[in-house]
Order: sequence, then C-alpha cells, then structure tokens
Amino acid sequence: MTSTGIRLHAPAPGWAISADVVVVGSGVAGLTAALRCQAAGLTTVVVTKARLDDGSTRWAQGGIAAALGEGDTPEQHLEDTLVAGAGLCDEEAVRILVTEGPDAVRRLISTGAHFDTDDGGDIHLTREGGHHRRRIAHAGGDATGAEVSRALVAAVRARGLHTIENALVLDLLTDADGRTAGVTLHVMGEGQHDGVGAVHAPAVVLATGGMGQVYSATTNPSVSTGDGVALALRAGAEVSDLEFVQFHPTVLFLGADAEGQQPLVSEAVRGEGAHLVDGDGVRFMLGRHELAELAPRDIVAKGILRRMLEQDAEHMYLDARHFGARMWEQRFPTILAACRANGIDPVTEPIPIAPAAHYASGGVRTDAHGRTTVPGLYACGEVACTGVHGANRLASNSLLEGLVYAERIAADIAAERAAGGLHARVPVPVPQPDQPDHPLLAAESRFAIQRIMTEGAGVLRSEESLARAAGRLQRLHADAREALEENGKTAEPGVDTWEATNLLCVARALVAAALLREETRGCHWREDRADRDDAHWRRHIVVRLNPDRSLAVRTTDTADFPPTRQTQRPQEQ
Repeated sequence: MTSTGIRLHAPAPGWAISADVVVVGSGVAGLTAALRCQAAGLTTVVVTKARLDDGSTRWAQGGIAAALGEGDTPEQHLEDTLVAGAGLCDEEAVRILVTEGPDAVRRLISTGAHFDTDDGGDIHLTREGGHHRRRIAHAGGDATGAEVSRALVAAVRARGLHTIENALVLDLLTDADGRTAGVTLHVMGEGQHDGVGAVHAPAVVLATGGMGQVYSATTNPSVSTGDGVALALRAGAEVSDLEFVQFHPTVLFLGADAEGQQPLVSEAVRGEGAHLVDGDGVRFMLGRHELAELAPRDIVAKGILRRMLEQDAEHMYLDARHFGARMWEQRFPTILAACRANGIDPVTEPIPIAPAAHYASGGVRTDAHGRTTVPGLYACGEVACTGVHGANRLASNSLLEGLVYAERIAADIAAERAAGGLHARVPVPVPQPDQPDHPLLAAESRFAIQRIMTEGAGVLRSEESLARAAGRLQRLHADAREALEENGKTAEPGVDTWEATNLLCVARALVAAALLREETRGCHWREDRADRDDAHWRRHIVVRLNPDRSLAVRTTDTADFPPTRQTQRPQEQ
C-alpha cells in the first residue's frame, strides 16, 4: 500500500526528536503499549491531544469484561462476543481477546489498578447486556475508566516515559519505500515543545480513540474527532467496518437540541436490575429478547427507538428507584451525581434516556498483532478494527481489547527490533511538499458535519438519508477544494480547522460504507433494508483514500478478515 501523498495544510515542522516508537494517544491502549514498549528497551514517546488522562478511557463507567469468575470460561465469553457481533467478528481475534484477557487484567492490577472487591476480597463481578455471566470487573462503583487511567498515568510518570501533552497529531511521515518514519504534530500552549514539530520513529502506534464528535450528541469527549482514522486514510491505510457505530441505549436525555458530550448512564445499571419503561411505566423490552433489558446494545437501542416512534416520544426512562439511596450512592456515585447535577434524582424518579453515539466498532484495519496495511504503522483501541467487535461491540470488551492488543503490538515491535528488521532502522522521512494539496475546512464546518451525520447517518438510516448526507458532505469537500484550487485560499491552519477537516474525512468514509451495506446488521440499522442478509452482506466493507481524494470502497469476498498486506482493485466512488 502506497501513501496518498495527501497532507493537512500546516506549517513545516520547526523541531524534531527521535525515538524507536511513538504512541499517539493516552487511553488504556496507548499507555499500555507505551509501558510495554519501554519495558522491552525501546525508546518510546507518548503524544496525546490533551492531558494524559483526558481521553475516552477516563469516561468508561461500566468496567472491563474478562472470564475471571468461578464457572466462567473464555469459551463462554467468546460465544457472547460472537453473538453480539452479528456474524462479522473475526473468531481468531475474539479468541485472542478472551484467552489472553484474564492475564492482561491481572497485569493491569499489578500495574496499580484497584478494582472493587467483595467481602471475601475477590474482584466483584457484575453483568451487562449480552453477557450470560457476571464477568465485568469495575472500580469505584461506576468509575472504572477513571481508575484504569489513574493507574496507567501514574505508572507512566513513575517510569519517566517521555510524553508530549496538548499535541494534535497531524500526519504520518514515511520514507522513500513508503514505510513509517514518524509523525508530525502541533503542540498547543506552553510546554517542552511548541508549534508544529515531528517525532521521527520507525514504528507509530495509533491509539487515538474514537470519532463520536462526528455526531451532534455523543458520550465521547470533545477530543474524539477521528484524528487517527483520518491520518491513516491520508497515509494510504485501509479502514474497515466504519458503518458500525454503536449508539449507547441509555444516555441521559438533556433535550432534543442538546449537543456535544452527554452524560452516560452505564449498562451496569441495567445489569444490577434497572428497568426500561415508557412514560406509562410499562417495561417494553419484555418479550422483545430473552435477555430483555440486558440484550445486546443494538437490540436495546432499537427497542427504545421503536417505542419512541410508537408513542411519538422524545425519550424513554430507566427506572432504578428500587435500588434505594444506599445502593445508588455506593455502586453508582458518578451517575447519581451527573443526574442530580441536571435536576434528576434517580432515587425517587425514573431517568429520562435516549440513544446517543458512543463507540466505533470499525476503524483502521489491523491483523492479530495490530499491524495496519502501512508498514510500521500499528493501531489499537477504538481507532482500530481488529475484528473483535464485528457489527456490534459487546459491552465492556473495549477496555479489554485495548489491553490485549496493545500488549501484542509491543511484543511485535520488540520482536522486529530484536530480529534486526523494520524497526531497527533509522528512518529518513521524505520531504513534505511546501504546499500540501489538502484544503482545510473552516472551524464552523464542524457543526454542519455533525448535523448532516445526525440527520442522515444516525441510528435510523435509509438509502435516501444516506445519499442526502453523502451529497452534503461532498459539497463541503468540493467547496473547500475549489477555493484552494481557484483562489489559493484555505482556512487558517489551527486545531479547530484541522479537527473539522478530520471529521469530514471520517464522515465521508463512514457514509460511503453505510450506503453500500444494503441490510440491517448489528448497530447498522437500515429502515429500507430491515432484514439481515447473510448471503450478500456477511462480509466487511473496506475503504481507503485515493491520491485524488476520492474514496475507494470494496467488500471482502467472505466474512474472514483479509491479511493486512493484501490489496485488491477497489470500486471507485
């Protein structure tokens, strides 16, 4: 796979440092990869967009899934994951996850993470949607991500890892052979570095998290603007399964016009016995699935939306009044505080909820070692598509995936280095063009993109809505390109314009994939194609960016994940 040659419009790097590995992102995946690389003797630099603890990991409430309980087995965890993935999980990838997961969690504990325990001192395990057993380890009641982030950040600082905070990654650097040679980045504000610079390294690990900010309402933090997926596309990497965006069923409803990051009401609340009810107090998930409120997330989200449509309602309710004040205060203190801050007391009244964008099951396509289709470029965590999640992520598998595949990436980089291979060389980046040909969008375009995506590619989709969204996104893209080509004008380089440009890139790829998949599967719900069609669509959709900035979209021949070094002639769109 060759680079597209497309770069974000940005000043030339004014400084540079070198390392063996640069990890982009500071969530569970990024910091785990960095710690393991450092432990293997590799000079490692961590680049993160805000502070070390500001990524999506900190917001994870429910917990981390692993077969740690008595009577539970990796095989049972595998089965639940495959069912949730609706026929598109890569079974090898899932088997790696569930078999290596328990020990990965134990290593996380040895790093310093403290999980809630029962009276006997064993890890207290709860249950979430799609799981047939209690296998969710949690911390601080409903603050698992915050504890995981705290422990990993403390370990990074204690071990003196080189970190560059408040830095937005821009583009991948490559050498004359198209291999990874580092990244360019922009450091905001005061710090060890400032302005646009570069980290030269033969291995780059993308762990940039999700792209929830492509929608108006999301559980993702403001930094989740799809930067890693956009960088990978510009670098010539393939992305897969982008159409499978998981909308969390129970997000605190703050009004039909609410935008930005919304408070999550963890699935663990339903795992402990909360009920979904309509305005009349009727439990509408009973009879829709054998697990009722604990069905996989796509089924619960669809159940909520169907009831909303049936009753012409803006939201449904989550009723956990029977928990009592003591349980709310001890088990779900974070959610309790968020509800009360918004004028709702779940101890005495049902919580108004509605689905909102939550997790990208697809991303940069990788193999079992986290390798992408660009040599030297790795990806793990939400930015990656390992094949674990298929068409719908099983609850609390995300933190586990970040742990397991980050460790595998570090092991692969260390093995390459020991063998004197790719990662032992000193990279020499090819010069970047003086005038990159990728125009920047105005900062306010971000809100236009979010509205387009929410209206046309949200939970409910159709050929008509997706085609309309594709046309509006293409107009934004074409207008920016014409302004550059005809007038030499583009938006001023800066964080806001780079983010808006990244959002447009991932939005175009997501809509192209969703428009091509003419069926309903997992969290991809086509109103005009209501049935699952295994004969034609039990396969993956792969997207890459052409040098002329058009999208190349193809389907795989089977449901198997193809090797990352495989190339095929794409369908031009």
